[in-house]
Amino acid sequence: MTEHPATRAGFIALIGEPNAGKSTLLNRMVGAKVSIVTHKVQTTRARIRGIAMEGDAQLVFVDTPGIFRPRRRLDRSMVAAAWGGVSDADVIVLLIEAHRGLTDGVQQILDHLRETAGDRPVALAINKIDRVNPEVLLALTQKMNEAYDFAQTFMISAQKGRGTDDLRKWLSDAVPPGPWLYPEDQLADLPMRMIAAEITREKLTLRLHEELPYQLTVETEAWEDRKDGSAKIDQIIYVARAGHKGIVLGHKGETISAVGKAAREELTEFLGRKVHLFLTVKVRENWLNEAERFTEMGLDFGDG
Repeated sequence: MTEHPATRAGFIALIGEPNAGKSTLLNRMVGAKVSIVTHKVQTTRARIRGIAMEGDAQLVFVDTPGIFRPRRRLDRSMVAAAWGGVSDADVIVLLIEAHRGLTDGVQQILDHLRETAGDRPVALAINKIDRVNPEVLLALTQKMNEAYDFAQTFMISAQKGRGTDDLRKWLSDAVPPGPWLYPEDQLADLPMRMIAAEITREKLTLRLHEELPYQLTVETEAWEDRKDGSAKIDQIIYVARAGHKGIVLGHKGETISAVGKAAREELTEFLGRKVHLFLTVKVRENWLNEAERFTEMGLDFGDG
């Protein structure tokens, strides 16, 4: 009788400053887009779990919001979600940007890790390595490892995939032995309604640039699986001011039309079936202080 090899599984928290590349790395590891990726900072609002298989190990990645100095209630809830992801993890990966190095923000994260990591392994992933020369990378590696006792250091480009295979292999050995936590073919544990809302919010963020970066949220109000195999999705875009509604709609509805088209195309590809997407823009002046909105984003209102 042949014995089956022991399986391993664990949660891996990806932490770092805003824009360090956590969402890009998560999507690279999972092999599909499960986390919002834009050129803007602070775009990830909730802990998004992506699931990857590596040999007999199941790696459950927690893409946390970037850790920064919080000012608003939403900011405070996002930072609390980030450290909550760390407290739940079996392994921690700190991402830093090669060209920015050991910033004050990174130093604060290291200080917090000393208090919270315990005996859990913490790996360092120096991202965006194509932006600096090898001498700078080596000096930064030495400086970071003097600042914190990392279990392993990886030099990666999350966007191009350089060094990520080595990181994934190391993680497969670092997670504890145990049964898999999710079905083998599952990519994420976020409800599809929330993933759909994140995809639309990403398209809005990319389209609006600096006009309306963080004053809006998207919620999937209704989801209907039709008999022909297609999905009808109704979403509400909440904005804080009447003037913002006009910006989201655009001249003669051009902006909302373009956003809807881009989101529909990505949802169709992600779901593998036809999608009918309907977007409505509503002004809700106090949405940033409503518990229900935070719950829809996967955040804890009380953490704010």
